[in-house]
Amino acid sequence: MLNTKFFEEMSAKLSDVVANSPAKDIEKNARALMAQGFAKLDLVSREEYEVLEQRLAKLEARLAALESK
Repeated sequence: MLNTKFFEEMSAKLSDVVANSPAKDIEKNARALMAQGFAKLDLVSREEYEVLEQRLAKLEARLAALESK
């Protein structure tokens, strides 16, 4: 039978090693670079997109109603 406590301890130790290693710094820097790159792009959030999509659907319905008159 496998000793689950051993694996839990090893997992905790590995997590500590990674948290205190240069890999954590690399991840943090990569995230900052990506965030900076995305900030330069003209992107909208999913929420903004959905709101605009709803507004467009209403406008299309109004336009269709006006055209049918």
